[in-house]
Amino acid sequence: MRRPTPVPGARRAAALLAALAVASGTLLAAGPAAQAHGLPQPKLTGERVGYVTQWGVYSGFSAKSIDTSGQAGKLTVLNYAFGNVSADGTCFEANEAGVGDAWADYQRPVDAGEAVDGVADTAGQPLKGSFNQLRKLKAKHPQLRTVISLGGWTWSKYFSDAALTDASRRKLVSSCIDLYLKGNLPQLGSTEGGKGAGAGVFDGIDIDWEYPGGGGDDGNVVRPQDGRNYTLLMQEFRRQLDDLGARNRTHYLLTAAVPAGKPKADQLELKQVSRSVDWLNLMTYDFHGPWEAQGPTNHLANLYTDRADPSPAGQGYSADQVVRYYRSRGVPADRLVLGVPFYGYGWTGVPAGRRHGLYQPATGLAAGGTAPYKQIKDLPGTVYSDPASGTTWKYDGTDFWTFDTPEVLTSKARYTRTQGLRGVMAWSLDNDDARGTLVSALDAGLGCRLR
Repeated sequence: MRRPTPVPGARRAAALLAALAVASGTLLAAGPAAQAHGLPQPKLTGERVGYVTQWGVYSGFSAKSIDTSGQAGKLTVLNYAFGNVSADGTCFEANEAGVGDAWADYQRPVDAGEAVDGVADTAGQPLKGSFNQLRKLKAKHPQLRTVISLGGWTWSKYFSDAALTDASRRKLVSSCIDLYLKGNLPQLGSTEGGKGAGAGVFDGIDIDWEYPGGGGDDGNVVRPQDGRNYTLLMQEFRRQLDDLGARNRTHYLLTAAVPAGKPKADQLELKQVSRSVDWLNLMTYDFHGPWEAQGPTNHLANLYTDRADPSPAGQGYSADQVVRYYRSRGVPADRLVLGVPFYGYGWTGVPAGRRHGLYQPATGLAAGGTAPYKQIKDLPGTVYSDPASGTTWKYDGTDFWTFDTPEVLTSKARYTRTQGLRGVMAWSLDNDDARGTLVSALDAGLGCRLR
């Protein structure tokens, strides 16, 4: 049984923090209170990347939720998902279903109850919505950086066109920097926006092109040379971001979400791409799911390979296997961030078999097939675990759910420490519960050190 263990430095830091907490009579925490007592503040170890969805505000999840849940103090980077790329190869904002939601991004007035600082937006203010709240969240939690994530499953259609030539690459990168880093937001018939209105919101750009060379959504533009052009596009992003950073005396982040599957990964020049980015976010999840509606039931994001996995040859992935593959392709460990899911997949009509519903056929999907952790944790059934593969699942005699419990997430975070990886990435923060249980679990595995 393989179970990762924390590095000794994490234990020493934890012990020292505990001693300081006892001495002061309070729990040591980063922030003004610790500074007021003259105590050293803990520095977060590893990158802790959490995706914030643009559409989350419509279900009640906002920047304030990240604050009140305790997530904000345990993360280093927020990836705002998503920005779109137009048919003419530029970053843009729009208010059109399926195309853009500038209303959620920077036009929607936020009242005092939803505002991070308790101050409502005013009528004439040029920046409102999620962008303004992210800026306020950063002011309250100075360790946080925010990154605009471009593309995703739905909005990767025109990446291939935008990456095709030197001129098109320069055009795309320049437009994204102008819109998101310089903050020159279009007014779109309203008072919000204008030159520099969004300056200071974002600290970098994340590319989520799914996928260069194919394998993404139907209708995406795909070319055989996408892999090479992807490398050149990332180099252009790095060049222009560094030019801007030299003028502003800052370093702008450049990251990318990259696939777990070998066929998609093989379409990329991984070693060359890794030289341009700060890190790569491995999408080490979705190994199995609702697209296999009749089963067999299987794990969403197992850390290690289970020898009993019935997947066909070449389809039995594990997170550790993906990490090792990227390393074999020349990507340094400290350029890799391990992706973890804050959601799960479910099947129904599942017999018990020998392992409580695992690797069994199903009659269909349970409750639509997908649910956030905050719902799965309260569903009926018993949680089972397999420490050898780093997995947990819930089974009630007919419904089977694969998901990561807090204990699994802590072990995955420890794994990143033992393997020398850059950190962890979670999709997505709105799937956590109101107490930020999953982010706390990752924090427990990563530990901290004193400044």
